[in-house]
Amino acid sequence: MRVAVVGATGMVGNVMLQILAERNFPVTELIPVASERSVGNKIEFKGTDYTVVGLATAVEMKPDIALFSAGGNTSLEWAPKFVEIGTTVIDNSSAWRMDPSKKLIVPEINASELTEEDKIIANPNCSTIQMVLALAPLHKKYEINRLVISTYQSITGTGVKAVRQLENEANGVDGENAYPYQIHKNALPHCDVFEEAGYTKEELKLVRETHKILSDPSIAITATCVRIPVVGGHSEAVNIEFDNHFTVDEVRNILSETDGVTVQDNTENNEYPMPFYSEGKDDVFVGRIRRDLSRENALNMFIVSDNLRKGAATNTIQIAEYLVENNLVKASVVA
Repeated sequence: MRVAVVGATGMVGNVMLQILAERNFPVTELIPVASERSVGNKIEFKGTDYTVVGLATAVEMKPDIALFSAGGNTSLEWAPKFVEIGTTVIDNSSAWRMDPSKKLIVPEINASELTEEDKIIANPNCSTIQMVLALAPLHKKYEINRLVISTYQSITGTGVKAVRQLENEANGVDGENAYPYQIHKNALPHCDVFEEAGYTKEELKLVRETHKILSDPSIAITATCVRIPVVGGHSEAVNIEFDNHFTVDEVRNILSETDGVTVQDNTENNEYPMPFYSEGKDDVFVGRIRRDLSRENALNMFIVSDNLRKGAATNTIQIAEYLVENNLVKASVVA
């Protein structure tokens, strides 16, 4: 496979390169793509140096697969240009997620929906991916009717500028800010921009993307998203109300048998999910599983995952793996 990584010099792009190597994805030629200021720089991948190219050059090189993590506007403009020359695009931005003609994929849940005709495939938001991976088997068994979500999100979800802001503030250094307030020793109830009814774009993503992935727009969902000074991953406190009766032991067993989920739920030994533990790992960690004593058929869970890995890069590459393994993308489009 000739694989283009669009946004190769960014935080998610760097992790994509790392995971492509870790998982031995069949890369015969890597095409690292970045903005003009990075063109000509070298990127090392599996012992070989590759030259960073611009988007127009990457299209001319006709990759089989293009993994996009360069922002929505870039995806809207350039993904169709790659598709025109036969490339399959897997996009990590919000550009195509709610397009009714595009699939929104978490491989463990709905990869079977993909066909050879799907040339632009959307990767969900990081907060959505980790949550729906835990919710999907429970929805299938008990039928979710309502979700109340509170997130505690890593600054890495904003990007390298936010990481620098935290480092600068911790060290007393003046610098450019990613947020309207300090993030060091603080919590900002403000992830992405504010939209209708006082909700942020991140909060609405959790609503809309969950409906699409679970194929059930009837689920009532409300969310509050908070940015905290953490690097390792996103955390979510999720209250779930079911139509049907459940037992907590059943829930633990179902989650324990779910691909990509690790249950950490032993409060007697202080075992529960934390971003400190999830960093650098691909699983979604679920714990603090307990009945909501205030509501019938309701449950509380705490869900944590590395947002740069399963929340972005790993999920993207798992989609690519499914396409290759099921012969939905064939090497090579180049004569």
